[in-house]
Amino acid sequence: MATLTIRDLDDELRVRLRVRAAERGRSMEAEVREILRDALTKPAAQDRLGSRIRQRFSTIGGAELDLPSRTDLPRAATLP
Repeated sequence: MATLTIRDLDDELRVRLRVRAAERGRSMEAEVREILRDALTKPAAQDRLGSRIRQRFSTIGGAELDLPSRTDLPRAATLP
């Protein structure tokens, strides 16, 4: 196992880490390991909001839109 040293950690951040670790019954070191494990083992594409929204509503369908080509110039909206 490797050792990691973090220098110049903000005091406010250190206090928040200590409180979070205590709430979960862990040492600060164990809490940092868990935070890093969670952050680095999740697939990045699923963490993004747009991907999650698309996944949630993809089964509904019915949102087919005629999108203009990207070469078209912007135009004013026409209201009824």
